[in-house]
Amino acid sequence: MNQRHVLKNGKEVSVVRLAVDNLGDIIALQQKVLNTMMTDAFLQPLTEEEFLYILNGKGMMIGAYCEEQLIAFRAMLEPEIDEEGHLGIDACVPTNELSTVIYSEISNVDPDFRGNNMQVLLGNIIMREIDTEKFRYVCTTVAPFNIASLKDKFAHGMEIVALKVKYGNLLRYILLKDLTQTLQGENTVSCEVLMADTARQQHYLQSGWRGTAIAQVDDQWVVRFEKNIIE
Repeated sequence: MNQRHVLKNGKEVSVVRLAVDNLGDIIALQQKVLNTMMTDAFLQPLTEEEFLYILNGKGMMIGAYCEEQLIAFRAMLEPEIDEEGHLGIDACVPTNELSTVIYSEISNVDPDFRGNNMQVLLGNIIMREIDTEKFRYVCTTVAPFNIASLKDKFAHGMEIVALKVKYGNLLRYILLKDLTQTLQGENTVSCEVLMADTARQQHYLQSGWRGTAIAQVDDQWVVRFEKNIIE
């Protein structure tokens, strides 16, 4: 893979499959992003060992280089099957299909290159790289009020299927995409719930509704929930 794209700022980037040789660039970019974040509750950084786990065959990573500088990367992780923290279980994926789950993992964009839709660009590319003969479901977690990340996940067809505490004590949305299905806009009902109202969102999710979009209404963020109508 070596795709060239021109960004909104006029810069040309080369999108490539990352390997172990790129680890130093990956770590450096992650640290730069962490240094500019106002809160560390949004990003769950990966360790060097976790990056190596992916780069050595348990997933894939792609990155965008501009003038030999890594300015963005995105990762997919093939998780271990465990009954405690597996996101497929949180998303109610059948037990016999947990091996077909791949995680949409960490995504970082150099702060100097924000505003160029880099996250969406890399997301579109990496989604097309998923081996659909092996994987059916994509799962991920996003913190409530991480607006940029939520918009990104919805742009790739993911839906909120749960809201619960993960990683010790962090509240997270669980999002899911079934690669064998397309989103259906017909025969559904919808409603909006304040993003700050955790209990009401959990009630809707436990009743079979799914979060499909977010919007800002009267200076407050709301989540749109939809549910299929049974005819």
